[in-house]
Amino acid sequence: MSSTNPDAPKYVPQLRSITSPERSTSLKARESWHVLGIVAEFVEATEKLADIRPAVSIFGSARTKPGTEWYETTVNLARLLSDAGFAVLSGGGPGIMEAANKGAFEGKSASVGLNIQLPFESSGNEYQNVSISFRHFFPRKVAFAKYASAFVAMPGGFGTLDELTEVLTLIQTKMGRKIPVILVGSAFWSGLIQWMRDQLEGNGLISAGDLDLIQIIDEPQKVVDAIFDFYESRGFSPTQADRERMLYL
Repeated sequence: MSSTNPDAPKYVPQLRSITSPERSTSLKARESWHVLGIVAEFVEATEKLADIRPAVSIFGSARTKPGTEWYETTVNLARLLSDAGFAVLSGGGPGIMEAANKGAFEGKSASVGLNIQLPFESSGNEYQNVSISFRHFFPRKVAFAKYASAFVAMPGGFGTLDELTEVLTLIQTKMGRKIPVILVGSAFWSGLIQWMRDQLEGNGLISAGDLDLIQIIDEPQKVVDAIFDFYESRGFSPTQADRERMLYL
């Protein structure tokens, strides 16, 4: 059996060595344009959202139909938040996103849609005072986290879980500022939280107390009250330390 020298440099093939130079140049140019496109979306989001504070991000399923309990609860919650002085950020699409924009649109504060171009989803809903269209998930996800003073998750699927775990990770790792994280619908969310307590906390995969970052609340007015209670002593404006931290999102 031949032995390998751990100090010997490893061969790392370059793109030009596995495809033609013309193809290599074309692929690199295309990736560079993608990067510039992402930068442009960050710039647009900053220009449109920097002064929209305080704001609450609301997530939930695009498949929830008007007239259902979850949809109407979201409309009510968003209207209460809007009338209380919070802009409402949603994904701009149908379902819970539409309900969030609709409630805020009917209220006193801005209804913001951070729309994503997807092949299987219709265009943005009509209830948007401020509308931004993203082609890339990355800058959109940063915008949701960076400009929100609170995060509210209604029942939803993979996308909702993705946003929930992302904001929890940012807070847990102190890469993002601490904000209220509220799940609406105890019947829907309690099983997931119990699983997190049994499996994640029980096996030492998260720290004791990490689940205290999450509140489960059923009534819309109590969601609004919980957000105000959180900021009662600290104010809504990010501290200088918060601003510095958010630069690394």
